[in-house]
This record gives sequence, C-alpha cells and structure tokens, in this order.
Amino acid sequence: MPTENIKLLENYISYCTAKNRAINKNIANVGTKDYKREEVVFKDILQDNINSALKTTESKHFGAINNNSGEGEIVITKDKSTEMASGINNVDIDNEMAELAENSIKFKFAAKKIGNYYKDLQNVIKNGSK
Repeated sequence: MPTENIKLLENYISYCTAKNRAINKNIANVGTKDYKREEVVFKDILQDNINSALKTTESKHFGAINNNSGEGEIVITKDKSTEMASGINNVDIDNEMAELAENSIKFKFAAKKIGNYYKDLQNVIKNGSK
C-alpha cells in the first residue's frame, strides 16, 4: 500500500475521531434547551483527487502529475436548522445513535487497514517477504 494511501487513511481516522466527539457532544446535549447540534465536514479529499490530474508514466497517457498532498481539512459547523427534533433542540437522538454506529465501523475499518499495512511491513523486515 503506497504511503499516500496510509496518509489518506490517517486523515480519515482524524475525521472519524472529530465526528465521534461531535456526535457524543450532540447526544450529551439532547436535553439542553436551544443547543444547536454540531456537524463535522471533511473537505473533499476524494473530490480533490478526482479533479486533479492522474500520474503519468508515458507520453501516451493523458493527464499530468497529481500534486495533491492528500491532506484534508476537518471543519466543525453548527446545524442551523430550526426543526426541533427532540422538542427542545435540533438533536435527533435516533439519527445521532445511527451515525455513531456507522462512524465506529468506518473508524475500525481504517484502523485495521493501517494496522495490516504495518504488520505486513514488519513481516517483510523480519522475514524478507510478505
């Protein structure tokens, strides 16, 4: 797995961690009057990579070298919707719990992929092969 992919997975883990904090804060404040739920936005790394050119190895390939570092920006925003999902504020506990479960699965996937990469790397160093 190339180093760029590991960096993307590390960024994704950072996103999942920030999202987990926001979801937990939303759940903790489900009964707080006039609390505005928080949302985490991960500036589109994938979209940036799609829009940038591909790496080329021959003149017959189309595109140019991709200079994107793969780093994304994690932004926490307030949900300004006025719908009172809980009757007190705009936090919908069922939605938050579903997002928490989904986020946990995504975090575990990325962590496992990174762990497997380093485990394979360690095996190569120890044994000389994968």
